[in-house]
Amino acid sequence: MAKSTDTTPSDKAPKKAKKPNGFQQFLQVFQMTRKTDPNAVWLMLLVFLGITAVSLLIGFLLDNWITGLIIGILLGVLGAVFILSRRAERAAYAQIEGQPGAAGAALNSLRRGWIVEEQPVAVNPRTQDVVFRAIGRPGVVLVSEGPSARVRQLIEGERKRLARILPNVPIHVIETGREESQTPLRSVAGKMNKLKPQLTKVEVATVSKRIGSLGTRLPIPKGIDPTRIRPDRRAMRGR
Repeated sequence: MAKSTDTTPSDKAPKKAKKPNGFQQFLQVFQMTRKTDPNAVWLMLLVFLGITAVSLLIGFLLDNWITGLIIGILLGVLGAVFILSRRAERAAYAQIEGQPGAAGAALNSLRRGWIVEEQPVAVNPRTQDVVFRAIGRPGVVLVSEGPSARVRQLIEGERKRLARILPNVPIHVIETGREESQTPLRSVAGKMNKLKPQLTKVEVATVSKRIGSLGTRLPIPKGIDPTRIRPDRRAMRGR
């Protein structure tokens, strides 16, 4: 007797989850931003109405209010989306701020040209203070996470270690946090991109290989995993 080839629904391969389309992504960004920053909705509405009103007024003065209204609506929508983009970026960082590994997650928003270590290069297991590293044309940048007075020893240890093997490469330090001398998470990428280039692309690759040849890997303390808390890059760009 031939065996039955019928399969139950559970035997079928699970369907892949569909990726959200552009409108769904926009809606997700809007909802996330509204939840974190309720004032963003009112600001978007104010910008939309303000731009539309000005354009409509100009249309009346030119005796072509229909064209003015159409242009105003289009420009108003663009203005509202721009506000959403800016507020979404702040909301994305607000979601990860204070979590272990947030400084490393903030490095994921860097533009091309940077080589970023996703794992910390220096760790204090007791306090969970960490130092992350990025390599680019400005040199090596150490980004710390933790109170300034407490994390300074970690920074100096890593700086001295790098200075021994890279004596002619600039080493910059950015401390993240809310203290007076520290840099907020949302400003880290911008501050790094403003650093003056001092290395060529070939030299950046050489420096990365030189550091990588050391083969030093630190165990990540429990609770620190920057790959799991990286900010939503679509949200930060408003799309």
